[in-house]
Amino acid sequence: MADLQRHAAEIHDQFSDQLDITVEEVQDRLETLVDEYKVPADEARRSVVSTYLDEAGMDRDQLGGGSGGNASVLVGEIDEDEQWVDLRVQVADLWEPRSDAVSQVGLLGDESGTIKFVAFETSDLPELEEGASYALGNVVTDEYEGNYSVKLNRTTSITALDEDVEVGDDATEVEGALVDIQDGSGLVKRCPEGDCTRVLQNGRCNEHGEVDGEYDLRIKGVLDDGESVTEVIFDEEATTELTGIGLDEAIDMAKDALDTEVVVEEMREGILGRYYRVRGPTFGRYVLADETERLDDPVDAEATLIKARSI
Repeated sequence: MADLQRHAAEIHDQFSDQLDITVEEVQDRLETLVDEYKVPADEARRSVVSTYLDEAGMDRDQLGGGSGGNASVLVGEIDEDEQWVDLRVQVADLWEPRSDAVSQVGLLGDESGTIKFVAFETSDLPELEEGASYALGNVVTDEYEGNYSVKLNRTTSITALDEDVEVGDDATEVEGALVDIQDGSGLVKRCPEGDCTRVLQNGRCNEHGEVDGEYDLRIKGVLDDGESVTEVIFDEEATTELTGIGLDEAIDMAKDALDTEVVVEEMREGILGRYYRVRGPTFGRYVLADETERLDDPVDAEATLIKARSI
């Protein structure tokens, strides 16, 4: 109940200038979703915020963080969705945006590690420079499959710092036999909206509904070192390096067979049961493969997988 009261107060602060609502009304909506429909509190909050955004005719990046100021946090401390926070960070890396709606995307870092950030064209913010350090006020956290990121919005303040913010190394190195390739691997389609990147299920994005997806490659694998198992995600570049199959080739394979499953089956034959060393940052329960090294001869992956599943 205390969490719902806090959520209700924060939502009320965000919309009180645009809508004639009370904290009690907001809390009633939250309680209906949580108590009657058994919706998790965080999901209920997102639903209520979306409803009020529609009623107010607002975009999500027009939201403010509410009254009372924000907590100044380290990126490694971020573990909640839709929280408004302040950061002191260095721009550790910038990537090429996947959508015209995104002005910048990359990694921000401080002593606790790194976190993905996204800034949208509609926010009309000054561009961040790679390697530069900034104080960022009023950024909002986001979560997808246990991975956290931050979004810069039109209310975000950007102040260049004279001193450099030190970026800690949050990379993890694991090695073992690749004993399983999980569902959702191979040739997939991602949501093209903004920088959503969610993998579509039957042509639908959990956030944006039915969309025309964009093809991508990934592998969600399991490494077993004999004592423990680690889940690893290989992005398009890492998947191509690992399997030798590029995106265009994978699309052609799927079109010829009229089935995307042929791609992951081809990948499975070449890599399952072999030993690898993988290094990269940890997001949720996954290690994201930045560097991959083949180590040894193949093993009996089926027998090892049975053992891994019993751990």
